[in-house]
Amino acid sequence: MRICLVASNRFAIREPFAGGLESMTATLARGLAERGHEVTLFAGPGSQVHPEVRLSPLAVVEVSAAAMADRFAPGPEWVADHHAYLALMLSLARTGAEQFDVVHNNSLHHLPVSMAPALAVPVLTTLHTPPLPLLESALALSPDASRFVAVSEWTAAAWRHVVASDVVLNGLDLAAWSPGPGGGPAVWSGRLVAEKAPHLAIDACRAAGVPLVLAGPVQDVDYVEREVVPRLGGEVTYAGHLTGAALARLLQEASVAVVTPAWDEPYGLVAAEAMACGTPVAAFARGGLAQVVSPDSGVLVPPGDVAALAAAVVRAARLDRRAVRAHAEATCGADAMVEGYLARYAELGQRVDAA
Repeated sequence: MRICLVASNRFAIREPFAGGLESMTATLARGLAERGHEVTLFAGPGSQVHPEVRLSPLAVVEVSAAAMADRFAPGPEWVADHHAYLALMLSLARTGAEQFDVVHNNSLHHLPVSMAPALAVPVLTTLHTPPLPLLESALALSPDASRFVAVSEWTAAAWRHVVASDVVLNGLDLAAWSPGPGGGPAVWSGRLVAEKAPHLAIDACRAAGVPLVLAGPVQDVDYVEREVVPRLGGEVTYAGHLTGAALARLLQEASVAVVTPAWDEPYGLVAAEAMACGTPVAAFARGGLAQVVSPDSGVLVPPGDVAALAAAVVRAARLDRRAVRAHAEATCGADAMVEGYLARYAELGQRVDAA
């Protein structure tokens, strides 16, 4: 098949990944290319995935100072996003059917959804987040122009008041995230932002008397300076923004992975990565984590309850690492994700042929 993958125009699809959406897109692109499909990726500059994946350049624009001086002008990032996605969708409206069999939208932008009716090629959109206002607005105007997939049952339910969706769980390369012996410190990984609340992981691990290593990109400097930096020191360290291989090594040695969402986690790829390494999870039970983490692979506690999380850190570390890995193999593999999307692409192609 000829597949156009649409991702974020702000973040490169390359190691170390900016977040779970970028990691999932890279895994999907690689899996599709390895199966012999022709993949074109629309993503941020500097993207680097499988050598057989073709990268689509972003359209850029320089808006005049006079235009940006308008008191109601949006910020330059908003303008850049709008221009890049508008250019892509206009191009696909003109020649998309000549180039592609399916467009798979993994972005969070509203234009790929709102402009889907203008395309002669079918569009599949993956819902990676809880409902967003501009996406709901786009869906109100074109509810049937795209088919939708959610990354977990929770995410599908969160969007059900707007649109129905299938569920294809995110997946990862289980060979790259291989099991390790454990026994080391606890690990918290992910984007260092307020909605991921790494400061609560620090508080819980200090209460439990368990050393903690943080890893991930600093994407909210004010939050990190206010809540995380003052808590560092002693047995709490920050390892930086790691590549997948480096993070896998850290998780292989970890006794437990701590996941502390202060929002409804749509899936929880960091939990899947830990479990693939045989490392059990101690987490707040928010969003899709209840589907990703099983009683054999982790301990879930009420959101925001730091005392309960401290106890969960100790309990989870006692779980059988072989059972944790087995759960990951059964539920978190990339092969199942890639095959799930290929099945949806084929169904969309059949609908077009029938029409």
